[in-house]
Amino acid sequence: MSLAQGPHSLQALQVRYGERHRWLLLLSVMLGSMAAVMSSTIMNVAIPDMSAHFTLGQSRVQWVTSGFMVAMTVSMLTTPWLLSRYGYRRVYEVCMWLLLGGGVVGGLANDFPWVLAARVAEGLAAGVVQPIPAIIILRAFASHEQGRASGFFGMGVVLAPAIGPSIGGVLVDVFGWRSIFFMVVPLAMVALWLSRRYVPTSAPGGVQADAGSPGLDWVGLALASASTLMLLNGLVQLRGDDHTLAVALLALAGVGMALFVAWQRHLLQPRGRKRRAALHRNGPAVRQVRPVPRGPLMNLQVFGHRHFAMGALVSFTYGIALFGSTYLLPVYMQMGLGLSPSYIGAALLPAGILLAVTIAAVGRWSHRMPPAHWVSWGLALLALSFALMPWVRPAAGLALLWVLVILGRIGLGFILPSLNLGAMRGLPKDLIPQASSVIGFVRMLGGAAGVSICAIVLEWRLAVYALSATGPGSADLRAFNETFVFLASMTALALLAAWKMGEAPTMDKKD
Repeated sequence: MSLAQGPHSLQALQVRYGERHRWLLLLSVMLGSMAAVMSSTIMNVAIPDMSAHFTLGQSRVQWVTSGFMVAMTVSMLTTPWLLSRYGYRRVYEVCMWLLLGGGVVGGLANDFPWVLAARVAEGLAAGVVQPIPAIIILRAFASHEQGRASGFFGMGVVLAPAIGPSIGGVLVDVFGWRSIFFMVVPLAMVALWLSRRYVPTSAPGGVQADAGSPGLDWVGLALASASTLMLLNGLVQLRGDDHTLAVALLALAGVGMALFVAWQRHLLQPRGRKRRAALHRNGPAVRQVRPVPRGPLMNLQVFGHRHFAMGALVSFTYGIALFGSTYLLPVYMQMGLGLSPSYIGAALLPAGILLAVTIAAVGRWSHRMPPAHWVSWGLALLALSFALMPWVRPAAGLALLWVLVILGRIGLGFILPSLNLGAMRGLPKDLIPQASSVIGFVRMLGGAAGVSICAIVLEWRLAVYALSATGPGSADLRAFNETFVFLASMTALALLAAWKMGEAPTMDKKD
């Protein structure tokens, strides 16, 4: 593929802005990622009010979060193809317009289906955007700068969920749940303006977009989408009385995932074993064979690298714990402790700011320990913060609760800048876009399942304790405490893979 030409290509922007262009580019996509992350987490504080407004049960209104997660999870797999086909700028700008439009439509909607549709649109955009910064960091920055770049990016991105709930809680109390949708609009507008200046029109590697790009793997996309939907629907059905339907959906999800893997392996064969066999039989004549009409949606070759395979496993279990707790903690504070949304937001703000500071510090100090060590320490702190939640006693004050929240945020600060670097550093550069989307996909798949699993465990324990409650709120607290212990167990499981992730070889070349 030839290098891209024109005033907005990567080469032209590098000439125009020099060495600082990569930082300006990272800042531009950071704001878009902030908008995506804010749209994924800020809605949790409005779920109780939205449920009351539309007179929906917890299971139905939860699809505001789950629908977003499904759309975001599946769309991540399309990022490498979209960037190769259309280039960074066009893909990024379309995603920002989707986030902006979803915020406006969701905030003005009077019917729940429109709210859900707006959330799905936001999820599609957020999924495509999120792998892009990791691709830029690993391709544009030398290995000794990657930790600092990850820290800078991570610090900016976590400010959105750190500040968002604080502002969102006040907005919900004063203006209602609709105001939450509009919070993403200013960030998306600024990101659009920056993209016109610093985001190149070329594809990863500085090559021209659409130059020899294969077609999208629609079969793989359909299998991944159907399997993810059946998985989440099956988990939702487990919360009802029809367990037969739940088991059937979960079984179909398993079959769909197996078919997806088999299909991806099939698409890789013409470039691998079949091509080598043809070369052995026919010699140079094999070069006349027509190219494969489409590439795999998920390049399974990335799992041939041990550090990446272990990192992906960490990412999956970490996703369950992270997104499950992101859903559970605000609901626990509102339903279990009876706190107002504005109080919750104000109380969580210092922990969020500390998380941003921790990420920046870990990014700067990342060279002092292998990434796997940072990830392991972070997982241990996060698991400990969940495991100690049953010791919170509202009658004795909430100081321990805030200490545990801060402890968990410090753990997250250790993990976030290190996980992608530890899993993907040392991979061939042509696999980095695929690896970034794959590790994001497995994290979001774990997260989408984690939200539903936490809701299932919580409702199960609430039902168990409903008849044996000894006082107001006692059943709620015991059920929430046991759900936090479940999250601690899931987080501890991720430690097993983190210990084996190891440190990957470094990459010093930039392109």
